Amino acid sequence: MKRILIVGVTAIGLAFSSCSTVPLTGRSRLNLVSDEQVLPMAFQAYSEFLTENKGAVLSASNAEASRVKMVGNKIIAAVKSYMNNNGHADLIKNYSWEVNVVQSKELNAWCMPGGKIVVYTGILPVTKDDAGLATVMGHEIAHAIAGHSAEQMSTQMVAQGLGTLGNVATANNAKRQSIFNTLYGVGTPLATLSFSRNHELEADRLGLIFMAMAGYNPQNATAFWQRMSQVSSGSQKPPEFLSTHPSDATRIARIQNALPEAQKYYKP
Repeated sequence: MKRILIVGVTAIGLAFSSCSTVPLTGRSRLNLVSDEQVLPMAFQAYSEFLTENKGAVLSASNAEASRVKMVGNKIIAAVKSYMNNNGHADLIKNYSWEVNVVQSKELNAWCMPGGKIVVYTGILPVTKDDAGLATVMGHEIAHAIAGHSAEQMSTQMVAQGLGTLGNVATANNAKRQSIFNTLYGVGTPLATLSFSRNHELEADRLGLIFMAMAGYNPQNATAFWQRMSQVSSGSQKPPEFLSTHPSDATRIARIQNALPEAQKYYKP
């Protein structure tokens, strides 16, 4: 039991000592993995994705691709300027920014750790204009800047460690082990979903600020998410507490609450 206690205290101490702060929001985040570990994997995965989808990647001369890259590069420039001028240069020093547009009906866009961005053409009718596009790209870039992927990986590492620790601690008591496994098996996935929803809302908040920094009025973000809500209204969604994304109503309400903060960064 003494050995288990030492391991537990060590794990807790490691978790607390491995926290960093998200720029602008000030939220403390768990970070057990470094850019040196995450970025090479992200860059390789991005390269493999582009190779596998070579025929669908639009050339820079394509009008849609050109517009997406223009908006993306404006946001990237604004984010780099802010980070470099406000003590966060180390967080993006190893980034290798890149924007690509993929021909697909999928309503999606994403930004990998390290600034590797993909926008699918399927979402462009919903973005509608440059401000809508800036809403999407600001949100996805925010996931990378906030280190959400690394935080999810760190959370999973801690959860796996606690699971191992719990099984060791209850190894000599079948009843306690059964109770622990039940609670751990149900509780951990729900906690992870909650982290995902919180990450989405944080990315919304940061995304508003990033689009504002790039010269796009954050007031337009509400209209985009309302359009997204209408597009997805025909699909059956799980209850909010079982979803990795917040409900449309929650998201739009939080965005409206965050607009005054974002508006401070907006310079037309």
